[in-house]
Amino acid sequence: MTQQHLSSERTGPVRVAVLGAAGRMGTAVCAAVEAAADTELVARLDVGDDVSSLAGVADVAVDFTVPSATEANVHALIDAGVHPVVGTTGWDGDAIARVREHLERDGRGLGALVAPNFALSAVLAMQFAAQAARYFESVEIVELHHPNKVDAPSGTAMHTAQAIARARQGMPAAPDATESGLEGARGALVDGVPVHAVRLRGLVAHEEILLGNPGEQLTIRTDSFERSSFMPGVLLAVRTVGTRPGLSVGLDAYLELG
Repeated sequence: MTQQHLSSERTGPVRVAVLGAAGRMGTAVCAAVEAAADTELVARLDVGDDVSSLAGVADVAVDFTVPSATEANVHALIDAGVHPVVGTTGWDGDAIARVREHLERDGRGLGALVAPNFALSAVLAMQFAAQAARYFESVEIVELHHPNKVDAPSGTAMHTAQAIARARQGMPAAPDATESGLEGARGALVDGVPVHAVRLRGLVAHEEILLGNPGEQLTIRTDSFERSSFMPGVLLAVRTVGTRPGLSVGLDAYLELG
């Protein structure tokens, strides 16, 4: 019997563990899981705790730890037969490929989600930007976060830029006559899309996608003013991951967006 079948046949609330439970996002996730009628918080783990101890205890584990630990956590969760839901950023293509291969090798039908953002507005903004990008000559991204964020550009901006680049395959490069400038002045290029990172006290998580044609501009902006904005998406992922075998990247994989 696969883990997917075990999840679907088991009655009662989804048993959830939270990794990074003492952090700001982890604390908010714990509160959201406890408040929902169909989920049960069964474990709070933090630095030094044994992820393998969740075997047989949790159905799903939500990881909001740090980039240096998150991949190892996910592999330990797969070995323990627990579906990972990951909000920690810093993932690259090689790490994603290793997790996908591990899930296939495991053979129990486990599902896993790695999502750069759980705010529904951010997920929709990424989707809208990819749909619009092929109709505009120019596109750039500005992401704005609190100064305690350790990675730049953000995972959300990386994911957005990669989706835009896929949508623009075969199109001419965006016009840019810059011949000289200070290093970084034009942002970081992510698959050819300029991404600018702002770190400013008072911000939480924000992104603007700017698209331009002669005589017109489209701005798509998403703003998260507090961490509660991420919780509906986290709970959606917790409820869905056990029914989607294999690795999904981005919460849009769990939404009916066409």
